[in-house]
Amino acid sequence: MTDVRYEIAFSGQTLPGAEPEQVRANLARLFQADAQRIALLFSGRRMVIKQNLDAAAADKYRQAMERAGAQVEVCALDVEVEEIELAPPPPADAAPAPAAPVGRLQVAPRDEYMAAFAEVQAPDFGIAPVGVDLQDSRPEPAAPALDLSRLSLAPVGSDMGELPRDADGPAPDISHLKLLD
Repeated sequence: MTDVRYEIAFSGQTLPGAEPEQVRANLARLFQADAQRIALLFSGRRMVIKQNLDAAAADKYRQAMERAGAQVEVCALDVEVEEIELAPPPPADAAPAPAAPVGRLQVAPRDEYMAAFAEVQAPDFGIAPVGVDLQDSRPEPAAPALDLSRLSLAPVGSDMGELPRDADGPAPDISHLKLLD
C-alpha cells in the first residue's frame, strides 16, 4: 500500500500582484508568528512549512497560503510504507520452545540483517519501580591520616614572626577644604 504524502515549502516568493508587506502581515496573522519568524520565512531560503500531509491537508495549506498572497510549493514525499505480514500462531499441540537461560533475552531474527545478532547474549534488563535508587552505594570517605604532632599554637597576641609594616606616610593636609551649604 503506497499512501502519497506531501510537504508544503515556501521560498519567500509572493503571488503576482501581491504587495510583499501585506503578504508578510497576512502570514504573521495566519501562523501567529512574530516579525523575526516572518523575516526568516522571507530570507530566500526554501523553508518546509509542514510535511507528511495527505492530499486534502496539503491542498488546504496551499489554499490558505495563496489566499495570504504567498507562492508555495507542494511536493510529494517519496515514502514507502512497508507492509508487515504477521507470522501465524504456533499450533496448539506443538511442543514448547526450549527456554532461554535465566537472565538472558532470546531474540528471534526478523530478517537477514538481524540474523547476525541471533547468537548475541544480552542481559534481560527489567524496569525498576518508581523511586528506587539505581546507583551503587558508595563507601563512606575515610579521613586522611595526617601527622600533626610537629604543629603547635602560638600564644594569644603574638606576631608569629610577621615582619613589621612600614608606617604609612603622613595624612594629607585637608585644612584648605571647606563644605558649603
